[in-house]
Amino acid sequence: MDERKSRTLAICSVVAAALFWSSSYAVTKEVLADVGPLTIGAIRFTIAAVLLAVMVRLRRNPVARPDARQRRMIYLSGLLGITVYFVLENIGVELSTASDASLIVASYPLMTMLMELVVFRSRMPLIRVGGVLLATAGAFLVVRNGAEVGGAARWFGDVLLLLGGLVWGGYNVLVKQAGRGQDAVNLTFYQTVAGAAGFLLASLLEVGDWKMPDATTSVLLGYLAVACSVGGFLLYNYGLRRMTSSVAVNILNLVPVFGVLGAVVINGETVRLAQVFGGVIIIAGVALGLVERRTVAEKAAVPEPTPVGERA
Repeated sequence: MDERKSRTLAICSVVAAALFWSSSYAVTKEVLADVGPLTIGAIRFTIAAVLLAVMVRLRRNPVARPDARQRRMIYLSGLLGITVYFVLENIGVELSTASDASLIVASYPLMTMLMELVVFRSRMPLIRVGGVLLATAGAFLVVRNGAEVGGAARWFGDVLLLLGGLVWGGYNVLVKQAGRGQDAVNLTFYQTVAGAAGFLLASLLEVGDWKMPDATTSVLLGYLAVACSVGGFLLYNYGLRRMTSSVAVNILNLVPVFGVLGAVVINGETVRLAQVFGGVIIIAGVALGLVERRTVAEKAAVPEPTPVGERA
C-alpha cells in the first residue's frame, strides 16, 4: 500500500473512531441512571477484553507477543487511556453536562501538542498549530449555545474532565513508543485487559449499589463495549500508529460535530446557526491540521523524531 493510501485509510479510521466516541457521552448519561460510573467501566471493558481475546485467538496469522518490557508499557498505556481516563470521564459526565464534556474534549489536542514538544522535542509546524486552535474555537461555538446550567458539582466535574485531557495526552505519547511492532488488534487487546482489570478493582467501591441492569441498559452497555471500546480503540490505534499524536487528536475535534448531528437525527433537537457555523470551523481546522508541508520536509530531510530516552 502506497503512502497516500495508507495515510487516507489512517485518517478514515480516526474519523470513524470519533463517530463512535461521539455517541458515548449520551449513552453513558443514560446508563448512569441505573449503573455507577465505575461499574459501567468494569462491564464495558470486561466485555471488550473478552471479544478482543477471541479475535486474537482466531487470527490466521498471529503476531508475536511483545516482550516483557513492551508489555509493561502497553499495560501502563491501558491503565492510563482506559481505567484512569474513563474513571475521570464517567464521573465528570455524571457531575457535569455532556455539553461541557464536548467543549473540554476540544482542548485535548493542545495538551497533546505540549506533551509531544516536551517528550519528543518535535517541531510543530505553524500551520498545524493554527489548525488545532481553529478547531478548538469551532468546538467552543458548537457547544456554547447548548450548554446547560449544572448543579453545584458541575465545576468539579469540569475539573475531572480537564484532568482527563492530560491523561489522554499522556496515553497518546506513550502509545507511540509502546505500540512499536504491534498491530492494532494486539495493542488494543493488551491495553483493554489492563484497563478492564483496573476497572474491576475500582468497581468494588460501588459493590453496595450493584443490581441487575434491565434490557435497555444491557443493550446500551453492549453498544459501549462493542462499538465504542473495541471498534473505537481498534480504529484509533490503527490510525494513531500512522500519524503524529497531535494530528490524530485534532481529528477528534469532530466529536462535538457528530454529537450535534446525532442529537438532531436521533433526539429531534434543533441546532442554532452559531452551532452550524462552529461545525464548519471545526472541519476547516481539522483539514488545516492535516496539511503536510512535504516540500519543506523533503528539503530539510529531517527524520521522524526519536523518543528522548532513545537518543544516542
